[in-house]
Amino acid sequence: MHNPIALAALWILAYMVICLLPLGVVLLHPAPDPRGFWTEFSVALGFIGLALMALQFVLAARVNRIEASYGIDILLLFHRYTSVVAFGLVIIHPLILFVTRPETLDLLNFPEAPWRARLAVISTLAFCLMVVTTIWRKSLRIPYEPWRAAHSVLAVVAVGLGFGHGIGVGFYLGQFWTIVLWSGFIAIALWLILYVRLVKPWMMTKKPYLVEEVKPQRGDVWTLALRPMGHDGFTFDPGQFSWLTLGITPLSMREHPFSMSSNGDRRDRVEFGIKALGDFTSRIKDVKPGTKAYLDGPYGVFTTERYWDTAGFVLIAGGVGITPMHSMLITAAERQDDRPFLLIYSAQSWDDFTYREDLEAFKDKLDLTIIYVPREGPEGWQGETGYVDKALLERHIPHHRGSRQYFICAAPVMMDVVERALFELDVPVTHVHMEHFNLA
Repeated sequence: MHNPIALAALWILAYMVICLLPLGVVLLHPAPDPRGFWTEFSVALGFIGLALMALQFVLAARVNRIEASYGIDILLLFHRYTSVVAFGLVIIHPLILFVTRPETLDLLNFPEAPWRARLAVISTLAFCLMVVTTIWRKSLRIPYEPWRAAHSVLAVVAVGLGFGHGIGVGFYLGQFWTIVLWSGFIAIALWLILYVRLVKPWMMTKKPYLVEEVKPQRGDVWTLALRPMGHDGFTFDPGQFSWLTLGITPLSMREHPFSMSSNGDRRDRVEFGIKALGDFTSRIKDVKPGTKAYLDGPYGVFTTERYWDTAGFVLIAGGVGITPMHSMLITAAERQDDRPFLLIYSAQSWDDFTYREDLEAFKDKLDLTIIYVPREGPEGWQGETGYVDKALLERHIPHHRGSRQYFICAAPVMMDVVERALFELDVPVTHVHMEHFNLA
């Protein structure tokens, strides 16, 4: 199946079926003595909540076939929202019991409660802690690496003990075959996190890269160039990104996502454009040639590669958002792509336009028009200034809006403004593609 919309719809259908399948399985066998509507409803919510929790491992596993339909940013956003839904179901499950059957409150007496109730309490507390530290991680100033490790441990505890609670209660999981089916479901979920955290990083150690060059660019951006060591490397679709582990083993889980800025057809060299914004990125300039690096990728659907039949492209970049656009343009230039490209590029000042010299050189190989938009132009500047808004876009994008594909990569505020402006200018929503910076 090559239709991306149909494939995406198929994955959504599969997700819904898997969410409800465990509940359907337990209902195949005749139920024991009925316990009342609210008790059964509470149990149903618990089963669906547990299934949703287990499916979070799939969403976070970077499965290429699924990621290729949506993009990592959309999957992680969906992961966050469905985690909140699962959390709500898990919390509502015991609350209904406490209200309709007050005697169940005795199960909160942890020292005297049966082991199945203790598992439920620990599982719920682990889930609560996981949600709180995820939603308010930045407010609580929890560093990404330790948060990620703790997140994985808490997820395993929440799902594993939640399943143990269901087995301890018995009832719908009192039959051997239902226990086997649910055990297989949970085992697959736990295997995925084991694969992502241990197996895949171990496989990455077999395909290291070496830092070949660290080169300064305009706008406080650094080009980090890598070459494969002992293997052929990989090609990628221009505009995609990889997770980078630099100077340490990938088993440490200290990796960072960056867009690749180089020609996607070259296996022997891969480049990243990295702006000095935080602790890790500010140290890129100090990385020595010969430093070992590891890559997990490529990922992403933010690429011109998917639109061979389009008449041309409009690329709208802000600041370091030019990085994936640079990859698109250099790849197109090397392929001698004859379609028109319009680049609208916003930066703080004339000296902050990263890859400016490269972009001008691309004009010799491409049908490329560049609209630079500095906040304030240099002395004698006759071009656009200020911000990329509806009026500016209307002056430059093609009259036949649907004849182009539009790619936006910038700070969230700029992307929101540009997306809204394009919609008001009657650009088809299916022709607008955005790349978000923050995947943590």
